[in-house]
Amino acid sequence: MRYREGADLDTSGVQDRRGGGVRGGRGLAVGGGGLGVVGVVVLVLFQLLGGGDGGTGAALGQLGGLAQGETADNGQLEQNCRTGADANDSVDCAVVADIESIQDYWAGVLGDRYSPTDTVFFSGSVQTSCGGATSGSGPFYCPADQLVYIDLSFFDQLQQQFGAQGGLFVNAYVIAHEYAHHVQNLLGTNRQVTPGESGPASGTVRLELQADCYAGAWANHAENVPDDSGEPLIAEITQDDIDRALDAAGRIGDDFIQENLGGGTVDQDAFTHGSSEQRQRWFTTGYQTGDPARCDTFATADLG
Repeated sequence: MRYREGADLDTSGVQDRRGGGVRGGRGLAVGGGGLGVVGVVVLVLFQLLGGGDGGTGAALGQLGGLAQGETADNGQLEQNCRTGADANDSVDCAVVADIESIQDYWAGVLGDRYSPTDTVFFSGSVQTSCGGATSGSGPFYCPADQLVYIDLSFFDQLQQQFGAQGGLFVNAYVIAHEYAHHVQNLLGTNRQVTPGESGPASGTVRLELQADCYAGAWANHAENVPDDSGEPLIAEITQDDIDRALDAAGRIGDDFIQENLGGGTVDQDAFTHGSSEQRQRWFTTGYQTGDPARCDTFATADLG
């Protein structure tokens, strides 16, 4: 995956709450909590929030925004992430570029129905309107404050714990999946999910598979989505990038996680994300068609 060298990066879509600045270098930041956990986290948030409408935010203490002693400082991010060349050299800057491209895509698809939202970079732990979370939660989206949260060390864990090949496009897939949850919240799709349900055909699984499909749809168009200059921010996505994303999707399916990172027994009744094969199938559906309308996992009896 390559970004257009001369592109101007916009860091306004990030709240950097890490306090430690930007990691440089060409290394692939990888780690955090396990994307396999993401669906569980989202499920818990929907349980707390009654379907994601944010109605119980007050009961949770309105933990959105900055907690005591917590600050958001984008100064170093703005200094280090200025161009597409920076995105090609720094994982932090690449994620900044991903966020811009993904949101530009959905603004083009949904028009006035799309409301941009920020991604919060945090380290260790963070307070949200859905409650407190740690790096072990994995990347997640909180419907109550409509923010995406990620400890970028998650990308390391995705490789080290899950055995994924990793890469810049895998990181972009993770971010696109979380913004897909934002789209679902804006469209009210989450209201089709019964809080607490699980199983291979559950609404929770359908929500996660649709998010994978939406991520694939963005990937299909990523090389053509214009930034503010009218030119694409992303210069190239290769077949190797797609293969790496499918590899990651295969390692975050419920069956893979249960068998390899859990007790070794696959229990379909406990599925909250879908199987590895399903996650690969729905990402592929979105990528091959480029059509979010083909991602209606709630309208089919055949999830794969």
